[in-house]
Amino acid sequence: MSTDTYLAIDLGATSGRVILGRVGERSVRTATVARFANEPLAWPDGLHWNLPAIYRGVLDGIRQAVADAGEVRGIGVDSWGVDYGLVGPGGRLLGLPYHYRDARTRGLAAELDEAALYRRTGVPNQEINTLTQLVAEQRAGTLDPSARLGFVADLLAHLLTGRLAAERTLASTSQLFDPAGHWSDEAIAAHGLPRALFPDPLGPGDVVGELRAGVVDELGLDAPVPVTAVAAHDTASAVAAIPAAGPGFAYVSCGTWALVGVEVDRPIRTEASRVAGFTNELGAGGAVRYQKNVTALWILSECLRAWSHGGERPDLTELLAAAAEQPGYVSLVDPDAPELTRPGDMPAKVARFCRRTGQPVPVTRAQIVRCVVDSLALAFAHYADQAGRLSGSPADVVHLVGGGANNTLLCRLTADAAGRPVVAGPAEATALGNLLVQARGGRTAGELAAVRALSAASSPTVRYEPRADPAVAAARERFAALLGAAA
Repeated sequence: MSTDTYLAIDLGATSGRVILGRVGERSVRTATVARFANEPLAWPDGLHWNLPAIYRGVLDGIRQAVADAGEVRGIGVDSWGVDYGLVGPGGRLLGLPYHYRDARTRGLAAELDEAALYRRTGVPNQEINTLTQLVAEQRAGTLDPSARLGFVADLLAHLLTGRLAAERTLASTSQLFDPAGHWSDEAIAAHGLPRALFPDPLGPGDVVGELRAGVVDELGLDAPVPVTAVAAHDTASAVAAIPAAGPGFAYVSCGTWALVGVEVDRPIRTEASRVAGFTNELGAGGAVRYQKNVTALWILSECLRAWSHGGERPDLTELLAAAAEQPGYVSLVDPDAPELTRPGDMPAKVARFCRRTGQPVPVTRAQIVRCVVDSLALAFAHYADQAGRLSGSPADVVHLVGGGANNTLLCRLTADAAGRPVVAGPAEATALGNLLVQARGGRTAGELAAVRALSAASSPTVRYEPRADPAVAAARERFAALLGAAA
């Protein structure tokens, strides 16, 4: 059976990877050929992404992939959303992109007219949003009127091809893009931003261009390779690869962040939706991802960092096994409480939250991990139910993809809390979605169905049935009461 070879460049908040995909008629085989660290830079003016280092890691990964595979049919780039860089005349990068955790936007989102913005874009106010970051730059006098904006994956595609465009799934995270598929001129004008800042949008499956001559020469390639605008927001790529045969599912794309929601045909921009904090972001095949952002595995990562001494990092698998032996739902936290979304001594922050809300205070590592995992499972169930109610699209099953699919305790507790089966996997959904949109397209619902069928044929999954646990109902009520219990 013949296969075609594609490359997925998957950029995450802590690392980047280059994944080789051999796509056949009935299956796809993947292999990670390169991995590189993505470490932010703390400069005097704030926290930035080291884009030159990312670009170097990408080039090295492409070189290795071509050495391993020979001919490559295409390349796609995905990344996290909201963050951007500015490109000046002649394609020159104007400084390094700011990190979404940079403090320059602190308190600024509350000044923006959320109700008007939600009607226009379907995205609620957050300090990390592109709009909030641009307003901060505008007020600081650092926004170059001659510049054009590129999201992180778009910047990499620009460096590879020489063409700067705005991929729609990324643009839809900005709070400046109408989920009908175009920039919101009203939102842009309302904040005094130059319209020329925003490049023409492309959709999943559109070709950005071919590798520019300088890249072809540097990598020693025989011919240029096309670069495709995949569903370039990493969550959009992950959701594209959900192995579902039809509608009627909720999803949890779980990594550093979790995105919990459902797919709908059109954006939900009601007042109830805005108050609940749901966002409308675009996906492959013309779908709208109606979802809630939840701080997720980052909380566990910060706990591990706090417990690391002398270069020794605790083993998460062992901690999860110990946590599974602890009684459940003793103490709960709101994963999106402001103090839990910022770097620091996370175990101490979890303990303070529990103390402040009148709960037993977890002391041991196993107790803290159990508290966090219980809380994440309850959050996933809560927001999956809420997405179904607000959209009129209730779900019979929850698909959990991304790194969280490897966390057996989290998957099992999510099924218990949701009262519905959880289908876990693929863990590499983002890379699969990237590769398969290149190979099968992502413009139409039919193309998306083909992507999902091939993902289902290629990806082992684990199904977790909900267990009868009388403590779940009370735990869900307690969790709902904790939401918004900010410090």
